Amino acid sequence: MSNGIQMFGTVKVGERGQVVIPKEAREIFDINQGDLLMVVGNEHMGHLALIKADTMKEFARKILDGLGEA
Repeated sequence: MSNGIQMFGTVKVGERGQVVIPKEAREIFDINQGDLLMVVGNEHMGHLALIKADTMKEFARKILDGLGEA
C-alpha cells in the first residue's frame, strides 16, 4: 500500500542552476513543456519542492470558496 511518497532518483544541478525532472515524475504529475512550476522551500529544514502553479491556484480557490461559505 503506497502513501503517495515516491523517490525518483537524483538529479545534478547544471551550471545555470537547471535540473531535469525525471520522466516518470513528469508523467505521474502530468508536467509538460511550458507548464509553470512554483519553487517553494523551508530554509530551516532544508526542504525544496516544485508545485504545479495550476494546482496551487486551484487549492487557493477552494480555500477562498470555503471561507465564503463560513
